[in-house]
Amino acid sequence: MSRYTKEDILRMARENDVRFIRLQFTDLYGMMKNVAITASQLEKALNNQCMFDGSSIDGFVRIDESDMYLHPDYDSWVIFPWRPQTNKVARLICDVYRPVREARIVSGLDQRVPFEGCPRGILKRAMKEADEMGYVFNVGPECEFFLFHTDEDGKPTTQTSDQAGYFDLGTIDSGENVRRDICMTLEEMGFEIEASHHEVAYGQHEIDFKYDDALTTADRVGTFKLVVKTIAKFNGLHATFMPKPIYGIAGSGMHINVSLITKDGKNAFDDPSDPHGNGLSETAYHFIAGLLDHIKGMVAITNPLVNSYKRLVPGYEAPCYIAWSPANRSPLIRIPTARGMSTRVELRNPDPTCNPYLALAVVLRAGLDGIRRKLTPPPSVDTNIYQMTPAEREEAGVGSLPGGLKRAIEAMDRDKLIRETLGEHAYGQYKAAKEHEWDEYRVQVHDWEVKKYLGKY
Repeated sequence: MSRYTKEDILRMARENDVRFIRLQFTDLYGMMKNVAITASQLEKALNNQCMFDGSSIDGFVRIDESDMYLHPDYDSWVIFPWRPQTNKVARLICDVYRPVREARIVSGLDQRVPFEGCPRGILKRAMKEADEMGYVFNVGPECEFFLFHTDEDGKPTTQTSDQAGYFDLGTIDSGENVRRDICMTLEEMGFEIEASHHEVAYGQHEIDFKYDDALTTADRVGTFKLVVKTIAKFNGLHATFMPKPIYGIAGSGMHINVSLITKDGKNAFDDPSDPHGNGLSETAYHFIAGLLDHIKGMVAITNPLVNSYKRLVPGYEAPCYIAWSPANRSPLIRIPTARGMSTRVELRNPDPTCNPYLALAVVLRAGLDGIRRKLTPPPSVDTNIYQMTPAEREEAGVGSLPGGLKRAIEAMDRDKLIRETLGEHAYGQYKAAKEHEWDEYRVQVHDWEVKKYLGKY
């Protein structure tokens, strides 16, 4: 049930002097797109009558089937706080639909169906499966990013805005004021900010906002990235969510904390009588096992770039080994100490360049698959995995994540659940794009090669 009606939005637009509305949607690779309309066209948009050319969007449709419709989610209405106080700008997040021409010819009606390649629709399908099993999927992300200086032409550099470290403050952290402005802007847009702080690397920051259902959270991740980049630019800095912009320092991740809530409002992961002493239910163990079973097939979605795998290496707190633990921060999956309604599973490999809709969809379906098949996870690994020898890891049954995008694509291709989650259209488009990205990277001559070989040979 939407908290806003069409009349509510039209009234708020009039009362707040909103002159422009951005109809936002996300392409298959997680990039936010928009069609801007004036206030005179708002009622038309709210009636789902605004069209755009889908053939111009990466991963959508061919030119001969390009007509697409935007269906706004009324609850996503928000006015951008950073725009002028006159002639304000608002936004609506939209689902993408396509017309059914054959049905229109037969019935004379302008019938439409959800576009099978719409990332928001893909997550909705996964959430519907959870609903049918009696669950609501809640997610709380931990989004990290870097703040860099720009050059005299306004282009981003990799010169950091500070020389601070984890939890530093004051004069050491020159990004503190920018982080504060970001938090205040997000709160004006309806976010509940739980914490913000400087991260491990120079110029690296994290802002955490309150969990919500998966669709709301995915919408907020996109909004969060827009706000961070916008406020950074206003302060003369460049914000990047690139996982590993600088060699030799920590990269940026997007840990996701997930839980399942039953129809009667209980946390399905919580069980104080857990015989293993972890306070986890059988449902939680099955969910963890599902994640571990499908993780190799998921990483091309949760870690989608060539650069993503420069972060997933030993020595920088990023997970590269497949294990779980209720007490250890080095595995792929960690169980935070809070229990009761706060009992949750933290998946630590995703990074903020992923398409949040696709990433949450595959995480959810992997966990549900574990529940449906009653999978059992291997024993937890409660020692520092990075300090284990290869033989010790093999003995403990600890595997490794794919070491690069190419291997991640191959693992994805072997996992039928991932293909089913995305659907044939989105899967085919996504796989082809990632294969092209890898091949483009593979044939490049990189600075490392020039420095290593040019003088020597």
